[in-house]
Amino acid sequence: MSDISTPLTVREIKALDRTAGDTFTSVLLVRKLSERPTKTGNSFLSVELGDKTGTFNCNCFSDNPSFEFFKALREGSVVRIEAKVDYYQNRFSPRLLRAEEINPEQLADSALMANLVETAPEDADKLWAEFQEHVASITHPELRATVQAVIDEIADSFRTAPAALSMHHAYRHGLLEHTCHMARACKVLAPLYPEIDADLAMAGILLHDTGKVIEYQGALSTARSRRGILQGHVVLGYQLARKAGIKSKLNSDLLERLEHIILSHQGELEWGAAAIAATPEAVFVAKIDDLDAKMGMVQRLLRQAGENDEFSDKHLGLNSQLLLTKPQKQSQSDIRLP
Repeated sequence: MSDISTPLTVREIKALDRTAGDTFTSVLLVRKLSERPTKTGNSFLSVELGDKTGTFNCNCFSDNPSFEFFKALREGSVVRIEAKVDYYQNRFSPRLLRAEEINPEQLADSALMANLVETAPEDADKLWAEFQEHVASITHPELRATVQAVIDEIADSFRTAPAALSMHHAYRHGLLEHTCHMARACKVLAPLYPEIDADLAMAGILLHDTGKVIEYQGALSTARSRRGILQGHVVLGYQLARKAGIKSKLNSDLLERLEHIILSHQGELEWGAAAIAATPEAVFVAKIDDLDAKMGMVQRLLRQAGENDEFSDKHLGLNSQLLLTKPQKQSQSDIRLP
């Protein structure tokens, strides 16, 4: 299995005939790897593999020739697999036949690296230019300076970081994309609610997830860092904003309100918020954050859908499958429902 020139992508694999039992080869990233017990007390491995076009899970049982190979791997490894199309509980779950690890030198000389790493669908340079415009739109000098001070400290990481490990905008430049989407929503929605201070809401949006540049680490595969595990992005983002606000001489009331937006933007304590939103701007930002996170999940499922897919697999963040077909807009007499 040394040739890596013509592997199938995840999208192409999922389009294979599910009844024919086709075999395929692919070069994929090991995104998640966990060992679990079976009902009989033996072990099996749950292996999530993926590339920029999607992901799928395989169950690798102890009697599979590849069991010991995958057990010794680490998340973030790149593997070439040979597998057979199969389904488990009506979910795509190929049966692994053979696997080998691809070394970084071999990968670097191929065109596969770009196919492994999912990136934001929008142009990253344009998103960055837009983000800077949103910073400049803040009219309050010290509030704008506070945002700029944070971004000056983390700019390189912020431009490339994902917005999550798996739930939403979980790809390269995803944090930048998510933040710009929220800023666009803020500009449209803020005029509907004159009780909101638009400058404060925008500053909160631009800084709400900045702690994720510290929480996450890894180039090919993202994992939580030591500080990410021990403190989390909410606290880390609060620390960045507080340091910048003091440096920029932001008055104590505005700094406290800005910190509160960051501490409460997760919405609920069980979702990771350090506080429940208790100012108009904090409520506003938390709801926009939840909206864009949910729609980011929807957009990603639609991008990764196969041509003949009607529904996605159940998505944990949506707590549902997603209908993937477009609405039928022809007249009622022309519509035939199943």
